[in-house]
Amino acid sequence: MKSILKLTLLLSVLGYTPLMAQDLHFPERNEPWKVAEKNQFIYDLQQLNKAVEFAKANEYSGSRDLRRAILEGFEREPFHEILGPTKKRGGPAGLILKDGYVLASWGDTKRVDMTFSVTKSFLSTVAGLAEDVGLIQDTKDKVANYVWDGTFDGEHNAKITWEHLLQQNSDWSGELWGLKDWADRPPNEGGLDDWKFRKLNEPGTVMEYNDVRVNVLAYSLTNVWRKPLPMVLKEQLMDRIGATTTWRWYGYDHVWTEIDGLQMKSVTGGGHSGAGLFISTEDMARFGMVFLNHGKWDQQQLVSPEWIKKATQPSVPNVNYGYMWWLNQKGPRHWEGVPEHLFYAAGFGGNFIVVDQKNGLLIVTRWLEPSKIGEFVKQVYEAF
Repeated sequence: MKSILKLTLLLSVLGYTPLMAQDLHFPERNEPWKVAEKNQFIYDLQQLNKAVEFAKANEYSGSRDLRRAILEGFEREPFHEILGPTKKRGGPAGLILKDGYVLASWGDTKRVDMTFSVTKSFLSTVAGLAEDVGLIQDTKDKVANYVWDGTFDGEHNAKITWEHLLQQNSDWSGELWGLKDWADRPPNEGGLDDWKFRKLNEPGTVMEYNDVRVNVLAYSLTNVWRKPLPMVLKEQLMDRIGATTTWRWYGYDHVWTEIDGLQMKSVTGGGHSGAGLFISTEDMARFGMVFLNHGKWDQQQLVSPEWIKKATQPSVPNVNYGYMWWLNQKGPRHWEGVPEHLFYAAGFGGNFIVVDQKNGLLIVTRWLEPSKIGEFVKQVYEAF
């Protein structure tokens, strides 16, 4: 105990205060987030307000009718159509938290909206929970050893591991729920036939953002858990962090699978054909706090710190991407003037959960023009 006290004193003298779980605020269910008291933290309020005004002034330029925004945003995809629920969105909203205390908030933070590919970070977490309890032994295992119904048959697909699916570099080839992998986000250059009949990349070598393959991961995890993934997320995480009962995780309307004699919906990992996670800003913040606190909600370990560390490691083909979390490493998606240790969830229309474990900073922002996120986060940091 004396050595710990000496170390704490030394770190304090050096100007570093270690972040301890007891220093963080974790609101009870239905309890509002506490607003930081005056002088509780040292920051430039005027500069922080400037950042908030920037977020409010740079609303996502797409239609608030998300059905229309989706169809316009993905109009170049062959056969693209809305297959799952959508919802008209609200205006810009967000929270900036320091150690779990609110420094700033704007918009309707209780409103439930679509969150698109932020869903992927929740899906990744369901995979982490499966590894934590031993349902998946290791993410480097081949998925065909767990899912044997033909989804991973063939010379190419048989090589695919859980890690390849999580890092979106599997190049899984096939059709799921009537959707063909090659029809999802085809490249701008070359003809569609060139893309359709291309030579497949070796799993683990090339990242390709592709929702069909993400949905293959969701389907595979449904087989591993043997229950609907929204139920898994609710029981294993969301109930334990005091999330509201308002969030929903949808699949496509026609997608049902049978496991153990029970019909269940296989959910999506995004919303570019509808569906995905519908959630409030405040519940997104609760989820983010688990990752800020290395997998703990208050003193309760919900996700292993080993998983979070693994999930936020750069993948080989994309230094800015881990297990469905984006990383602020030096690379194509690097935000200048912002710490490189940040990681974040990101979704269509400007939905973000930004996590800074070292500084106890959590940012949730909704409906920010996506090209403005780097500048917004930089302005937030300029307040400190």
